[in-house]
Amino acid sequence: MSRTTLTFFLLILSFGILFAGCGQPELEQGFEDFTFSDTDLSKVHTLTEQTESEAPGVETTGGTGGTTGLPAFSIERSSSGVTVLSETIDVKPDIEKQRLYDNIRLAVSDQGGNIYRVNNPFLNVRQGMDVNSAQVTRLNQGDTVTVLDVPSAQWAKIKLAAETEGYVAFRYLAKLTTEQRLPEEKKQFEGKYFVDYAFLNMRKDPSTQSEKMGELPGQTIIKPLSMNGEWARVAYNGKEGYVSTQYLKPFQPVFLVREEEYALPILQYAADDTAAMTALTKHVASLRTAGKKIVTLKSFYDMVLGQESRDVRVSPDAVVLLVTGVNAKNLRQVTDALQSASVPATLFLQTRDLGLAGITEKTVLTLLANGYELQSAGHTGDDLRGLTDSQVTLEIGQSKKLLEELTRKEVYAVAYPRNGVNDRIVKEAQTLGYLFGVTDSPDLRFSRSQFLRLPSIAVVGGMTADAVVKTVSGR
Repeated sequence: MSRTTLTFFLLILSFGILFAGCGQPELEQGFEDFTFSDTDLSKVHTLTEQTESEAPGVETTGGTGGTTGLPAFSIERSSSGVTVLSETIDVKPDIEKQRLYDNIRLAVSDQGGNIYRVNNPFLNVRQGMDVNSAQVTRLNQGDTVTVLDVPSAQWAKIKLAAETEGYVAFRYLAKLTTEQRLPEEKKQFEGKYFVDYAFLNMRKDPSTQSEKMGELPGQTIIKPLSMNGEWARVAYNGKEGYVSTQYLKPFQPVFLVREEEYALPILQYAADDTAAMTALTKHVASLRTAGKKIVTLKSFYDMVLGQESRDVRVSPDAVVLLVTGVNAKNLRQVTDALQSASVPATLFLQTRDLGLAGITEKTVLTLLANGYELQSAGHTGDDLRGLTDSQVTLEIGQSKKLLEELTRKEVYAVAYPRNGVNDRIVKEAQTLGYLFGVTDSPDLRFSRSQFLRLPSIAVVGGMTADAVVKTVSGR
């Protein structure tokens, strides 16, 4: 995280706590009760500019109409009559982020056998089992590798793409598995130990006075023929003898247990459906009565990323609340409904409306301070399937960049405008670095491979609170 991002985040956090009291997860006050003033905005810009001027390599983006937090962009109309962004904002996909998200979306079964995940910020691949050996390449946290052999508890021989092989520190790898496969995976390592000392004497009989037959180097992996108290009978280098159990430790990798399927209802409200937005308060009240916990998509995002390093799960009572197609005309209706229900939500904004004449920077900061999460609904809100590849890039690529520069937060999800999606659009969203793509498929369960076609239940006007509860409960 850059100094600018950290400063901006702390500012928003401090304003949120100041205005909201204790920063509770569910909103308690109305939208009018706390908003960013011009003075607040000036403070944000002043502190941000000071930080940027002190941090080398950080560029300051000029604002639309003189607002320093908004990047400049222009609008043009294509020959088909579709309004798109012009190429004044350079879209450069984050290759590392794209690779991480691609790995996250892959199921364990899709990656073949003996797959391990790098469980450290970085990991050097070397030609031999020595820290002084020549470096082949460097891996990043989240990268996956195939383990060919584990010659010692310290080193693993791995295979990378293009058949490249090398050695890495085994302790920085985690074995990918599922909850169903975990018992079977653990069985492969039952009875295995490693020498947890510089070396270990092997003796003819179970006694320190017995004849020495050899030494087991430190980190050697063995499977004792038998163990009896202080001594273990082992076979090593064609000989059998006894070693002290005091210097043996059980050997098995770190297991990274990942869920392959999720049972998580996602409710999608269309911002321009007045009847649905009006009924939202009653829907939320009934869901809470039924024991459901309303969360933003960010909660699921954090959990999915958390599963890359530890075993965390989705709460069985969680329900994600999304509002799609938010623009300048319907924003007030949306925030009034959400504040009335005292509920957090993920709002998908159309970036065409960002600017002094629409959704201003001050409004965006107010939304963030109120606890809302902002993600992309494209630029114009037009169906992406009718656009060329370059127009799709402009629609969901530049909208992502605009929101990230304005909010100083990652935009990882896109709600396909008009729920228009096909394989070509999914591929473009993948290339541009989105983890999730929201559709209106009404499934309650989905797999990792569906993250870019994330199902959601479209809540329409006239849908009763009881019907919403029954739907998310699978009844």
